[in-house]
Amino acid sequence: MTHQPQQPIKEYRAGKVKAAIWKDEREEQGRTIVQHNVKIQKRYRDQQTGDYKPTEYYYGAELADLILVAQQAFEFVRLRESEDDSGLPTVAA
Repeated sequence: MTHQPQQPIKEYRAGKVKAAIWKDEREEQGRTIVQHNVKIQKRYRDQQTGDYKPTEYYYGAELADLILVAQQAFEFVRLRESEDDSGLPTVAA
């Protein structure tokens, strides 16, 4: 049996920058705790190999894209946390 990696529940892209969001549920003292993990990265094409690679470095002109996807990810996560706190069911993305 092959284990398939969990896919993100939501992704945002702007230019070469992407934010991916994963949902993490666990039981704690008989209660389901939901947290979201966010990964933001830029991908570039390696000129020698032609492969796409991730990087943590951004040019100044790419910072607006970084801010945009970070803001979208924040809004997505924060709205779901608010729904969880209110006792209402979480809305599917």
